[in-house]
Order: sequence, then C-alpha cells, then structure tokens
Amino acid sequence: MTQDIHGSRRQFLAAAGGLAAATVITPALAQGTAAAPSLPPLIGRSTDTLIPRGKVPRVVICGGGWGGVTAAKYLRQYAPHLEVVLLERNPVFFSCPMSNKWLVDVVDTAYLTHDYLAVSEKYGYRFIQTEILEIERDRKRVITAAGALDYHYLILSPGIRYNYEAWFGNDRRMAEATKARFPAAYIPSAEHFRLKQSLQDFKGGTLVMTLPPPPQRCPPSPYERACLIASMFKHKNIPGRILILDHKDGVRPIGPGFRSAFEELYKDIITYVPNAHVQEVDPFRKHIKTAAGDFDFDHAILMAPHQAGDLAWKAGVVPQAGQGKPGGWADVDPLFLHDRNDKDVYVIGDAVGFVSPQFAFYPKAGHVANRQARIVARYIAEREAGRTPDFALPDNLCFMMVNTQPQEGISVQFDYKVNDQGIIEQRQMDFNERSPATIPEDFNWARLIYEDLFS
Repeated sequence: MTQDIHGSRRQFLAAAGGLAAATVITPALAQGTAAAPSLPPLIGRSTDTLIPRGKVPRVVICGGGWGGVTAAKYLRQYAPHLEVVLLERNPVFFSCPMSNKWLVDVVDTAYLTHDYLAVSEKYGYRFIQTEILEIERDRKRVITAAGALDYHYLILSPGIRYNYEAWFGNDRRMAEATKARFPAAYIPSAEHFRLKQSLQDFKGGTLVMTLPPPPQRCPPSPYERACLIASMFKHKNIPGRILILDHKDGVRPIGPGFRSAFEELYKDIITYVPNAHVQEVDPFRKHIKTAAGDFDFDHAILMAPHQAGDLAWKAGVVPQAGQGKPGGWADVDPLFLHDRNDKDVYVIGDAVGFVSPQFAFYPKAGHVANRQARIVARYIAEREAGRTPDFALPDNLCFMMVNTQPQEGISVQFDYKVNDQGIIEQRQMDFNERSPATIPEDFNWARLIYEDLFS
C-alpha cells in the first residue's frame, strides 16, 4: 500500500513538473502576456493581407447600400477587366426606402432584404462581409477586421451617421441610451426591428418625433412615417398622439400634400410643431427641450442631426470645420463626385456634400445613390479606356404613402441641369394631390430599382 502511494505521488510530481516546464519555456507567458493564437486561415486579422495585389486595377467599394451595390454591378458591366471588391459589415442587404411601409406591415421583411453573395456571384465581383477599420489614403489601402487590401480606385458609399455630439457632446452614455431606447431607424437594419417592436407594443400616449435639420436622409420620409403610424393608431384604436418637432419653419418637400394629410386624416392624432430646434434631450426622464417649447413623451423617435457616415471621416474626405464649407459632409467635385484632392477616390450617396449654391445638397435618397453609382462606374470605365469622361447628373423620384385604408400617396420629382455659369440647377416638382393611383406607381418604382440593383 505504501509503495503504491509513493509511486502515485512520484507520477503526479513528474506530470506536474512536466507541466511546469511546458509553462515556463514560453517567454511571452513568463512575462505575463499570451502568445498570439494560431488561427484557421479564414479567420483573418487586420494585420493580414486580405487579398493580394493582382495584375489588373482594383476598385474597392466601401459600403453595400443602394450606392455600393449599384456601383459594383455597373463596374462589372462597363469595365469587366477590373477587379471589383465590395466591403460591407452587414450580412444581408436591408432597404431603408419602403421601410416605413414595413413598420406598419404594408410590406413584409422579405420585400426589403436581399442576398449580397448571390448578386455578387451573378455579376462577378467579390463581396466580403467585414468591418472596415481604417482607410490609408497615402498608401491606397483599406484595412478591415479580416485584413488589408490595396486599391487603384476607391468608392465610398458610407451613408450617414447620427451626430449625437450636437446633443450630448462626448457623453457616450446619453447617446447610447437614446439610440437603444428611441432609435431613429434611418440606418439599417437593427434599429428598424427595434422601432417596429416598440410600435407594436405601444398602448397609447404621446409619441414624439424629432426631425433633424437639413440636410438629412430622405427629407420627406419622416412625414410619411408619421402619417403611417397615425394611420395604424387610427385603425387599431390606439389612443396615441404624435408630436412632430421639426427643425424647419414648415413642412417640405411636398408641404401642401403632407399638411392636407395631417389636417384631413389625422387632425386628432398629429400635431406639427415648426421651428422646434432641439436644445436638450433626456432619454432617461423622457423629456425634450426645444426652441418651440418643452415636451414630455411616453415614446419617441429621436432623430439627431445627420452627417456623412463614419467611413467618410476615416477616409479624410470630410473637411475640417472653418474651411468655408457646410460641415459634416464629403467635399467632392460637384460634377465628377471625386474627392477635391484625389481623383481616385469617389463618394456617392448620402455622404456627398455641397454641390450647388442654388440648392446646396442633392436629396439624400436611395434613388440618387443608385444614379450616382451608375455615373461613377461609367467615369471609372472611361478613365480605364483612356478617355476623359463627360459629366452626368442624377435625378430623383420619391413616393410617399400617407394613408393605408385606403392606400393613398403623394410624390416629388427632382431634375438637374448645368447652367451657362457651370452651376448645377435643380427643378423640383411636388405632386400634392393625395391619390390611390400613386401607390402602384410607388411599387412599380421600387420593383424597377430593386431589379436594377439585384436582378
């Protein structure tokens, strides 16, 4: 018995000694730091090379919204010899356009979502789902969470960010609480699901909507959202009241059409408050202070001011304050949409900044992003063919549903031209008459543009 015990003890000590020896022979562990683990090849680090430099010019597209997806498709059509890589952090495309109708169950989730991989394989470009960490313009390189890759041309399609700094300074806790509890749902797609669930759970009370100052993503859509939520309250007998706190001095675009809907359809539900410049927001006390008065709320859709998306800032295309340009948006050549100081870097979609002294900014809408993407794809193709491209301008068309029973809508159209002084001019046409005939036009527009992106 004694020998067995001693033998077992010797075996245990020998094993322990071997373990100790294995532990101390690694210098990094001896210093209290862990050695970098060996990873499977498809789990990349930002320090890895994501795609080696190829033999043909490479276009890297940052952002897979309406602009990014369109640019990738048309580059493959216009310049099939180019290598095209689309980088996007979301696994599935989710459309902001038409999402107001989804919030009140006019359309379903499948109507707004599309498969990135399927369309990339169809058109022969590379789609990589990853987070973009940095953009090194001096080295013409994009660094992602999965590795880095070089580019010859860079297309930035970053969308928007919420400028919570305008409300909270550097108080991250207040910004995070506002986004989590009262999401604006203008950046897809998690915010949309959170807002939809909160609307389904809403039993009554005051719902406040703050509208950001211009320029903003899809200017008429907050009014459409208010109308559709009011329609839901009305037909589900929810004792809700909607306060629209608008930074502007009046409803626009399509002002008469929306005001008619507010007054004729939702007089007891919607209250419109102009000149409601936000001064303080407290997401914990559910209280907001504006230049037009103070308001308490039971629930809210709090839209902070909009700016160009994070990637535009990381890429250095947003000018510093005080340079004589409207702050927060990419500084581009108005006709050719490239960065003022770098013709190999293009910006498309909502992030595009000041383009005209007449109207300042293009409408920040999916339709415009789609058109700008096609234009920039042609610019790059022309350059690759050794030709100097002629400029082209986008157009814009927006349909807004204002009633669900019966379904009725209004719309607005924008056209553009360059005058003799080289300035881009805008012609805006509001269609204010509420009509059921607008609804099939709306869905036909969506069908055609979805087909342009994905079919």
